[in-house]
Amino acid sequence: MSGRSRAAVLLATVVTIAAALVPSAHASPKTPATVVLDGARLQRTKATLDRGDPQLRRELAVLTSRADNWLHEGPWTVVDKPRPAPGGDPHDYLSQAPYWWPSTTPTADNPWGCPYVQKDGQRNPEVDSGTDRQDAEKVFDSTYDLSLAWYYTGRKAYAEKAARILRTWFLDPATRMNPNLDHAQFIPCRYDGRAIGVIDFSQSYTSVLDAQAVLATGAPGWSAEDRAAMRAWNSDFRDWLQNSDFGKQEGAAGNNHGTFYDMQLAALACATGDRASARRTVLGARTRRIDQQIAADGSQPQELARTRSWHYSTFDLVAYTRLAAIGRHVGVNLWSYQAPQGQSLFKAVDYLLPAATGAAAWPHPELEFHRYAASDVVHAAADAGDEAAREALGKLQAPPGGDLWALRPAAEQLDSIVG
Repeated sequence: MSGRSRAAVLLATVVTIAAALVPSAHASPKTPATVVLDGARLQRTKATLDRGDPQLRRELAVLTSRADNWLHEGPWTVVDKPRPAPGGDPHDYLSQAPYWWPSTTPTADNPWGCPYVQKDGQRNPEVDSGTDRQDAEKVFDSTYDLSLAWYYTGRKAYAEKAARILRTWFLDPATRMNPNLDHAQFIPCRYDGRAIGVIDFSQSYTSVLDAQAVLATGAPGWSAEDRAAMRAWNSDFRDWLQNSDFGKQEGAAGNNHGTFYDMQLAALACATGDRASARRTVLGARTRRIDQQIAADGSQPQELARTRSWHYSTFDLVAYTRLAAIGRHVGVNLWSYQAPQGQSLFKAVDYLLPAATGAAAWPHPELEFHRYAASDVVHAAADAGDEAAREALGKLQAPPGGDLWALRPAAEQLDSIVG
């Protein structure tokens, strides 16, 4: 998930808001047909919240604080960037490779400072300006927060703002994004776009699919026409992901890029009504991903080779646990699968537990260790029946802003690095 880390909400403020916050008595919405989140679980959580559960009310105060902030921001559009993507169409999404840096001082004859060189794990700050990456992340985060806040409170303003953000970015002819990632993670003077740029959406767009499903339960401002147009956009994007050269290359990747590709493809298949395709993708991940990418001891060798090995180990497990959640909707229990050498998702999560709980130092390279990055994947394993993960829950470090697992029980990327 993007980086969704935000400044921690002051405890006193949260308690004050929670004490005053009483969920609306609006009629309970239908069970949302979510693709990652468990819609029936959301409905049960809302019922518990409506009965006044104090812990849930405290978590809701954090969620609605986020949603309130989004009410004053956006909407965003791809056509606002200072220069269009290569090819000249302002509706094409553009992002810049985060770990590539200019090797010389820019001049009039060489305005980019080319050639660019790679510094793995070191994020070039120029990628946050001049492209669509930051605005896309705001679209992803805001629509998720706003739709869930509406679902739990019934406050009309949340739904209407989420709908406006979605229409502006994806649907309105003057401002919509073309359903492709042809120019994601370009490198100046080198590549107009790269296959690994697919991960720009893989991380968080599945949350947007769930936001759309939540709004489809009857949210004000999100019409049948909006739902049909969004479904068409998702179908076109899914076709691009399956059939483009970049999509095929990303699907062949043997690290977190491949896992996230499978997760995104399965989610889009579910959202567009092709459950059979979603099921095939989840089933295929057993031998294509778990067998190949997780070692017998639960480590992920491709991720341990990075300078940010903790981040990428937890990050890959965000994709695995979300893919397992999609599997639940199509009759596949990915958690129960055990590969020939004993590899499994449970074992991969358990490998993280000593560092996640603070019991031991992480024994691999890591430029910026954040213990809380593992929080959601440990929650996911605990929910799936992992006793070791269950016992670890009380020892986890809460992410900035608080632990919202009870309100949105699907793993997210909790630390801020992207790429």
